[in-house]
Amino acid sequence: MVDQVIATPAALELIATLQAKHGALLFHQSGGCCDGSAPMCFAVGEFILGDADIALGEIGGCRFYMSRAQFDYWQHTQLIIDVVPGRGGMFSLEGAEGLRFLTRSRLYTDAESAELATTAK
Repeated sequence: MVDQVIATPAALELIATLQAKHGALLFHQSGGCCDGSAPMCFAVGEFILGDADIALGEIGGCRFYMSRAQFDYWQHTQLIIDVVPGRGGMFSLEGAEGLRFLTRSRLYTDAESAELATTAK
């Protein structure tokens, strides 16, 4: 099975740190408004999901969402959530850690695209 979103070991380590401090978390891929195009991390209940948001999968036990409109542009890529030093989005929980989540991506292979087409969102 092809995962639509995965996380690097560094991202998984930061997620575990944030879970220990804040409890259950969720991610939402920002569409570029206030905090640019970044994966945003929130305590469950602190971000209201809408009918236009879809779940892409889980990283570190946390659901990862994106708006359907944004997914239409990114559907051909696997999202790879990583961590880099610096301050990220002002609303995302990792800012206090001196780190920020970053989305990298790669295009799916033809075989992966065919597999994903059978499980379209």
